[in-house]
Amino acid sequence: MIDLAAEYIAYLRIERGSSPRTIEAYEADLETYRDFLSSQGIEKLSQVSRESIVAYQEHLFAQGYAASTVCRRASVVKGFHRFCVAEDYTESNPAAGLPLPKTPERLPDVLSIDQVQRLFEELEGQEGGPAAVRNRAMLEVLYGCGLRVSELCGLDRSDVVLDQGYLLVLGKGGKQRISPISGEAATALADYLENARPQLCKPYAKPTDAVFLNARGGRLTRQSVFKVVARAGLAIGVDNLHPHTLRHSFATHMLQGGADLRVIQDILGHSDISTTQVYTHVDRSHLREEYLHAHPRA
Repeated sequence: MIDLAAEYIAYLRIERGSSPRTIEAYEADLETYRDFLSSQGIEKLSQVSRESIVAYQEHLFAQGYAASTVCRRASVVKGFHRFCVAEDYTESNPAAGLPLPKTPERLPDVLSIDQVQRLFEELEGQEGGPAAVRNRAMLEVLYGCGLRVSELCGLDRSDVVLDQGYLLVLGKGGKQRISPISGEAATALADYLENARPQLCKPYAKPTDAVFLNARGGRLTRQSVFKVVARAGLAIGVDNLHPHTLRHSFATHMLQGGADLRVIQDILGHSDISTTQVYTHVDRSHLREEYLHAHPRA
């Protein structure tokens, strides 16, 4: 089945236009699936049964994987078998009609508005030359625009149109969208581009249009952003602060401020409104906390 898995990956890359990160994840999940089948003596596609796939899911749970991880890997398996039927490699789909494992609803982590305020006050007071200016600009853009970390790292200078108040953002699936930027985020980004980025450019480095640069003058990586954000969180007593927490906080605070859900959907680049609706649950949770705190008989 190795050849079939490779063909499926090629289909995802060429015909579906899946991103390199998505391809990498699919390859890893398919390899895990093949290894399990091989351990059960299953080497051919025709040998795979519905029971085989159920056993694979049970194996993942027994290994201690979270329901969300098992659900994702099961979804990859279903997609692979659909592909095999569509391409006439087999007539039967053992994964057809097989329900995905149920995942418990988990509300996204968000910072309070007070925590956000303290976060940026801490960043403003830090010394560290151009890297400190860059770090503040990064966090301002993550929170001020609700960007994914990959979108932040992918920004080029031509994507920044501060005089008109927007960024051109390349999101999931290669879809481009306009993200408004103003206030503190725009000010911090302008300061970085004018005063700090030129100092990070190195004459020996390969020329790049990347907005956010590392100490060697190259495009900043996602891993570097993770570290910067985590350190900023520790400075205000928040463990394991993640860039996506700032995105969640952006959406939640927008909703609390009265923004329309459809507007938030467009800014975040969600293709389905149901993805954005999770923030209404976070907002209801916030309302309950305020009620319990403020009502004399709550």
